[in-house]
Order: sequence, then C-alpha cells, then structure tokens
Amino acid sequence: MRTLTAELGLIAVFGLSACNTMQGLGKDIKSGGQAIENQAK
Repeated sequence: MRTLTAELGLIAVFGLSACNTMQGLGKDIKSGGQAIENQAK
C-alpha cells in the first residue's frame, strides 16, 4: 500500500512539472512566431 501511494505521489509531481514545462514551451513557440511575423512586415 505504501508503495502504491509513493508511486501515485511521484506521478502527480511529474505530471504537474510536465504541465509547467509545456506551458513554457508554448510561450517560447509563441514568441518565436511573433518574431518571424515582425520580420515579415
């Protein structure tokens, strides 16, 4: 039972950190797209 609880806790922590990583990646892609758009003008 303790092993299952520990595994679920680790999954939750990694899941939350992955969300933050993907959010940061989205911001980087957005700013890159805006830079390309500004160069095209």
